[in-house]
Amino acid sequence: MKIELKENERIDDLEYKDLKIIQNKDGFCFGIDAVLLSDFSKNIKKGSRVLDLGTGTGIISILLCAKTQLKNIIGVEVQKDVYDMAVRSAKLNDLEDKFEIINDNILNLNNKFERNSFDVIVTNPPYKKHNTGVENDTQKKLISRHEVLATLDDFINISSKLLKDKGEFYMVHRPERMVDIFSLMRKYKIEPKEVRLVFSNEKVPPKMVLIKGVRNGREYLKFRENLYIYKEDGLYTDEILKIYNKI
Repeated sequence: MKIELKENERIDDLEYKDLKIIQNKDGFCFGIDAVLLSDFSKNIKKGSRVLDLGTGTGIISILLCAKTQLKNIIGVEVQKDVYDMAVRSAKLNDLEDKFEIINDNILNLNNKFERNSFDVIVTNPPYKKHNTGVENDTQKKLISRHEVLATLDDFINISSKLLKDKGEFYMVHRPERMVDIFSLMRKYKIEPKEVRLVFSNEKVPPKMVLIKGVRNGREYLKFRENLYIYKEDGLYTDEILKIYNKI
């Protein structure tokens, strides 16, 4: 299918079931965190209705369409140009019947969907609080990485409202925000159920955390085995190669 590309855009091969994605080299391109979250949440039940909060160019939604038997997934993206890339990526992969994208702020979703209407919510939200750390020069990257338009509280609050009872919540974030994340999940009745720490290698502290929660779930937290991205020689570990469909 022929898809028109705009200035500075490119088509990247996801190297999984011939999937591709449109990205802008001057914007915020997806990273390994999105790929790991799609793998972490790949066991969602057949026929699930899924919501992807802060979908970006659609990487998580596109991968979940291929890795699961979900019924449909709706991605929400606030930036108009990024939303437009996600729409064209859905068309590029012939996923228009499964992957719908909405251009809006997650704060407005109460007006778009009924409460308790989704089986699963996945999210790769901005990691940094506004006015903390080094903020990126471009507005696009600032919105993608910092809580400028919606906070961590907003992401978890809206997820609780839209998830069905016992619905599943999947998030990738930074380990230094874990106390905030667990506190907010409990506040909004999403019980943390599984945690997996992600390390660059065995010699450094964790750089990411993958979290699964269940709305109105029972209190029991399981720590899964650590995930290491690189071996001592700097090459990908076998598990990462499997996730990237390399072996």
